[in-house]
Amino acid sequence: MNTLMMPELSLSTKKITILLVEDNPADRRLTHEVFKDTAICNEVYTVNDGEAAMDYLFKRGEFTSAPKPNLVLLDLNLPKKNGLEVLSEMKGNISLRSIPVIVLTTSKADEDIARSYDLHANAFISKPVNLDDFIQVIESLKQFWLSAVALPPVIRDGDL
Repeated sequence: MNTLMMPELSLSTKKITILLVEDNPADRRLTHEVFKDTAICNEVYTVNDGEAAMDYLFKRGEFTSAPKPNLVLLDLNLPKKNGLEVLSEMKGNISLRSIPVIVLTTSKADEDIARSYDLHANAFISKPVNLDDFIQVIESLKQFWLSAVALPPVIRDGDL
């Protein structure tokens, strides 16, 4: 009898830079912890609001030397500029549009899901309220996006 064997996911040793855009301190801390406990070489940078996210992405103010992220985890319910506005600006900019954006939010509203995909989000994940479920979501996200998916290379703005 033949059995189909699934290949094991191998964790990349390539450095991955993640921008976490999250205003909830508990969610930030937990997400950092889950990403820290991995064999994947990654750096997680965090900003607390939508304006800071755009400053980071455009290397303005305190973020002039910030590395360009390979992946963005984006909450929708942010102060100053909401996540949909951030997503719209990112995907409307040629130097940022290839960066995958995963919307990670408490919202389950059909309008938010539809609008996120209309603005070219790469995934929409509703954050579970249960701690163990939240950890599992982050672990699954980590396994898929950092192990199975080929992320676009980071291209410096001058290379376009």
